[in-house]
Order: sequence, then structure tokens, then C-alpha cells
Amino acid sequence: MNAGILGMGHFVPERILTNKELEEMVDTSDEWIRTRTGIEERRIAPDDMNTSDMAYEAAKNAMEEAEVKADEIDLILVATVTSDMGFPSVATQIQARLGAFKAAAMDVSAACAGFMYGMVTGKQFIEAGTYKNVLIVGVEKLSKIMNWEDRNTCVLFGDGAGAAVMGPVSEDRGVLSFELGADGRGIPHLHQTEEDVIYMNGREVFKFAVRQMGESALNVVEKIGLTKNDVDYLIPHQANIRIMEAAREKLDIPVEKMSKNIQKYGNTSAASIPIALSEDVKSGNIKDGDLVVLVGFGGGLTWGAVAFRWGK
Repeated sequence: MNAGILGMGHFVPERILTNKELEEMVDTSDEWIRTRTGIEERRIAPDDMNTSDMAYEAAKNAMEEAEVKADEIDLILVATVTSDMGFPSVATQIQARLGAFKAAAMDVSAACAGFMYGMVTGKQFIEAGTYKNVLIVGVEKLSKIMNWEDRNTCVLFGDGAGAAVMGPVSEDRGVLSFELGADGRGIPHLHQTEEDVIYMNGREVFKFAVRQMGESALNVVEKIGLTKNDVDYLIPHQANIRIMEAAREKLDIPVEKMSKNIQKYGNTSAASIPIALSEDVKSGNIKDGDLVVLVGFGGGLTWGAVAFRWGK
């Protein structure tokens, strides 16, 4: 059997933090942020909203769209680097709130590539016949590990959650190929410091991402014996518009076939790709039978790409 997506959902906090507001906080400008990153604003969760709260809302939306009840969920995978606490996992917290007590539950830590790691893990369980319905959530509250005095990072990140319910789909639909990777030698370039804030060497991460995003996107298409001309839609990790454009150019696909919401949400790490996918499905940008490529990179350094044909 093939494993595919049965339903999508997402959630973002109401609070909008604009570039203009950041101009008053650090030495930066709206023009600089827009031209270098493509970001215009980002969502920031209030202090009393936890990572698990956002994950629960996105999960609930995905289950409604998939028409899957809580007692039908067999496994919950949550991709995050900003869990509420060291333990228990966000996955067990949302399991309790959803009432999905038949489900196994665990978190996945692969930074911005986490949702792809979650999808690929879910695929294995479904195609092995071990589990039928797998709930995958990508969620981050990056604002709580932000150094708001560091102009190199505080302008980039935002909060939010995206979720998918995966399950068996027809033979010509679902996940067709994937690529996962990691290179721990890149840890110094992007990590959480001893002070519990994000550090990033922007120049090194940019060079890595431009190369890896394009290569991985092309690899998963070639693995299924297709060419870049067969790709109907590209959803890159919403990290930086210049990195996203490099991936699009590698696949040589038109601008209208690439997902772009970075201007609204900034970089939401593991939530980035599922939020974009959820929005694109709901807006009709992705249609039944479309070949969709997801590709992302993150701290670790990690990366992942998935090629799938949309539909049940």
C-alpha cells in the first residue's frame, strides 16, 4: 500500500510582529529585511500559549479535514525543537488533549527538516501495515529561544504549527520518494547556545542551503524516473527568499508553481512546510494528481525532501 496525506491543518498566533516594529528594537530596517530575506512580518505566540497549544489546534484541523477520529489515530509524531519542557513530549501532551489514547506518541528533533523526517517515519509504519493513521505535526515557538538583541536572527523567525494525517492511499498517489540527510560537522553554524538562544552563521548556512535544497529536490524527482518538467508544485522551507529562489531555479519551474508565505510568517522551522502545504491545499494551488516536492534544511545540519502525488 502507498502512504499519503489524508488531511492538512495549520494554526498561527494572532500577534503580528512587523519589520517596522523591529526597527525600533534593533539596528535594522524594513528595506534590509525585505530585500535580504523576503520577510515582512511574523507571528508571535503570547507567553501563555505553549508549543503544545499550537500543535493541538493544527492537529485538530487536520483530523477534521481527514475525517479521522481521535480513537483512529495509531501514532503521533511531533517535529519540534521548542517543546514545552524537557519531557514529556509534545506528542504525548496533544495525545491527551485529543483523546487519542490508542496512539503511540513521540517527538522528532531534526529542526527545520523535522516535518520531512516525520513524514518518512510515518510512511514506513503505514506501508509496513503496522499502523493505519499517523498524525504528524510540525510546530515551533521560536520566540521563546530568541535573542531579541541579535539583529541577525531576531528578524527571521516566527511561531506556528502545521499538521497532516497520513494513511493508506491508492496506488498512484502518496509518497513516491524521499531523501533524508545530516552532517553534524555543521553544528557550529546553527545551534541553540548555552544561553538557550539561537545562534546562526548566516553566510555558512546560506551556502549550504542553496546547494542542498536544489540537489535534494532534484534527487527525489529523479529517483522516481521523472524529470523536473514533471513537477507541478514546489514547497521549499520558508527560510529565505533567495534560498527558495535558488531551489526553484534548480528545478527550472515558474514562480507561480512555488509556494511562498515567508512574507507573512518568516521562518517557522519545523512548522514552515506543513503550514505552507496546508494553505496551498486549502487555496486550490495543489490539485488532485499533482506531483508535489517538499524540501527543507535545518540545524544539525539536517535536510530532507519528499516527492508525492497529491490525492487519496
